Amino acid sequence: MNSILDDFKIAFRSGNILNQIIIINVVIFVGVGVLGVLLTLVGERSAYFAISNHLMLPSNTDELWRQPWTIITYFFFHKQFFHILWNMLCMYWFGRIISEYIGQNKLLGLYVWGGIGGGVLYLVAYNFLPYFESVVDSSYLLGASAGVIAVVVGAATFYPDYTVHLLLLGPVRLKYIAAAIIILSFILSTGSNAGGEIAHLGGALVGYISVRQLQRGNDWSRPIVSFMVWVKSLFKPQPKIKVSYKNTRRSTSSKTSGKSEKKAKSKSAQEEIDAILDKISEKGYDALTKEEKQKLFNASKD
Repeated sequence: MNSILDDFKIAFRSGNILNQIIIINVVIFVGVGVLGVLLTLVGERSAYFAISNHLMLPSNTDELWRQPWTIITYFFFHKQFFHILWNMLCMYWFGRIISEYIGQNKLLGLYVWGGIGGGVLYLVAYNFLPYFESVVDSSYLLGASAGVIAVVVGAATFYPDYTVHLLLLGPVRLKYIAAAIIILSFILSTGSNAGGEIAHLGGALVGYISVRQLQRGNDWSRPIVSFMVWVKSLFKPQPKIKVSYKNTRRSTSSKTSGKSEKKAKSKSAQEEIDAILDKISEKGYDALTKEEKQKLFNASKD
């Protein structure tokens, strides 16, 4: 178990945003799922539903005002295994294309803005379209689909003729995959998963517009990345400055030798870490040896 947790920590701290998004979704799914089983066994199933409701996006605006954070948390929360499995597989496949050709920061921006855009369109549809009037007080949205589809459509917008190999279908260009998702989501927008399909359309719209804006020099990922950097800075320990007033005589040659040796060791260690990060960038985290993973983990704690 410790080995598994160490692998998760190293993968999360490696700086690979795609890995981090997937890990956050998986950890929340497992954590809430385990908690749900435990609460059910002790006869507190209602508490589990209360927790879930505070993570899902409600279509009722009165309830939304009481839990505004759900416009973010809903696209990191899943209840069904196959729901999260499909979303994370698509995130991995298409997220790698975005990371490779546009960059990891753009991937984060697409996922977050796509999730928010999907949630906003869901709220607008359920509160203004007569068809949803009877269910607006009891509907909730959850799952990463809107953010994932923003990534898919963003990749198709940036590189429409990029070809991927699909099971049973063979090679298919990204533009056809994106078009099929959009058409299918629109056709199913009055079905049993109407809210989810509408969120898909919102995510697709954001994915298309954000990449078009990027091509014109407007990077929508910047505020998201800046916010995340600020959040990380809150948890980063500040360096402690020690001032010594002792008048200790030391040999000048000994002091210089000690500094040089320490500097050389630090430089060598940094070069080794840089080489490991380059390997991750080129071949992925899974290509690292056990020793390299351990060195990266140790460096992340310093």
